[in-house]
Amino acid sequence: MKIIHSADWQLGKPYGRFEPEVRAALSEARFDVIDRIGRLASDNNASHVFVAGDVFDTEGPEDRTIVQAISRMSRHACRWWLLPGNHDFARNGGLWDRVRRRVGGGITILSDPEPLELEPGAWLLPAPLVHRHNLDDPTDLFDTMETPGARLRIGVAHGSIRDFGSRGETKNQIAPDRAKRSTLDYLALGDWHGALKVDARTWYSGTPETDSFQRDDPGHALVVDIEAGREPVVVPARTGRFQWLVRDWTVNDRAAFDAECDQLLAVIDAPNTLLQLSLAGITGLSDRIAMLGRLENDISHRLRHLVVRADDLVGRPSEEDLAALAVEGMLGAAAAKLNVKIEVGGQDGPVAKRALERLFVEYSREEQP
Repeated sequence: MKIIHSADWQLGKPYGRFEPEVRAALSEARFDVIDRIGRLASDNNASHVFVAGDVFDTEGPEDRTIVQAISRMSRHACRWWLLPGNHDFARNGGLWDRVRRRVGGGITILSDPEPLELEPGAWLLPAPLVHRHNLDDPTDLFDTMETPGARLRIGVAHGSIRDFGSRGETKNQIAPDRAKRSTLDYLALGDWHGALKVDARTWYSGTPETDSFQRDDPGHALVVDIEAGREPVVVPARTGRFQWLVRDWTVNDRAAFDAECDQLLAVIDAPNTLLQLSLAGITGLSDRIAMLGRLENDISHRLRHLVVRADDLVGRPSEEDLAALAVEGMLGAAAAKLNVKIEVGGQDGPVAKRALERLFVEYSREEQP
């Protein structure tokens, strides 16, 4: 049988650090990806979609978030199986009771650790989280779950196979050999936000819509072909709309910087790209100003979002820059003193650098027709 393995939708994620326009686009993309997953199931003749935890970002999402999720899933003929994770763990009277009151027959909430027969001989073993952090391995129960006449045993769980440090949950630890221990044909995991193969029968699908600058790769879902007696065939399929890129450029003149910009724009879908850019190098002050100006007045308008870190891009006034300022009397004297402080360094160096840059910017503006 073929299934779609997804996880970590985190619907309702607030994206509070972004401006409202970007926030709205990122939030809506997380609903749109449900339709892409539904179409992926149809295109691959997969009857079941497993969402391995963190369907919602919190245990108290707005009603609109719940209704949007259900309405998007209900458009598609596949069966949806939703597992509570650490962000949306199962508790009496909580989120999943609100969801359950609204869902139709095509959506099943896996809030109880009880095996379910998907099709004759194909069993699903769920390990829902009932607390945000569980001390015990939530998949231990797989060993004792009875699956009469099973030809396929498919586990679905949310937690860490290994300690991912600050980028993943350190609680809810799952045995790395769980699939072998519990004779699973496939173990669908959620929690880690990038697609990751643990072993031949154990995968993280990652989030279907990338949500951080930690990875360039857009979000994916997994198309999984499972057959008794052989290893599953797992194919990642791109589902994400947005790319979150991290780039570090060392540039020493305007030409090198422009080449980097042009190369980047040639290979990305700019309106759907968020970029965190760090600049380093030693360049002329006028070039530094021109580089930052292009980022502010051109590149930032092309991209969905741009963050620039330019503290390591040192702008030194050229002889031409100083000569132009020198004829301005007091401006030239001030520029010369600031340049001396920059050369000496120390605590006053960074302040002098910013002051000289500002002085040159203001002078350049005055010189423009």
